[in-house]
Amino acid sequence: MTTPPLVPPFGGQPPPQQQQAQAARDVNTASLCRIGQETVQDIVLRTMEIFQLLRNMQLPNGVTYHPNTHQDRLGKLQEHLRMLSVLFRKLRLVYDKCNENCAGLELVPPEQLIPFVEDEGSKREERSGGQSRPASEERREILEVSKKLKQKNQQLKQIMDQLRNLIWEINSMLAVRS
Repeated sequence: MTTPPLVPPFGGQPPPQQQQAQAARDVNTASLCRIGQETVQDIVLRTMEIFQLLRNMQLPNGVTYHPNTHQDRLGKLQEHLRMLSVLFRKLRLVYDKCNENCAGLELVPPEQLIPFVEDEGSKREERSGGQSRPASEERREILEVSKKLKQKNQQLKQIMDQLRNLIWEINSMLAVRS
């Protein structure tokens, strides 16, 4: 025997309980991870506060201490421990919900997520089949301009070297005459 599904009254919005349940199911996994990160940060902060309280507490080693101060610090410590327990439960819920949301996802090897630079030969082979003619012509033109630019740079470098040598010879001749 199954229960019939809830039908919204008069074709309107579903009841508020269903809206809340739908909103809880629609929570983004990335936002859950952000909530988890904030919870971990809160746990670390509370833990540091607990250690600070423990460092400041004095042991009852025969030294007179004020019972009110001791009780106050003990109360703070117990409150921090209680909050730490709540934060760990919250973190566990977030962890379980993230695992539930990611259960159907297939694992992708990290190598596929990292882009890499391919050599020119494989790029041409891939592009020749699926790319239009003008794009390959544009690529060829860019390569030609790049080659010409390299040649011009080489020529300019040779001219600069010749000028440098000429200036050095002139300076050395002037130094000899002086």
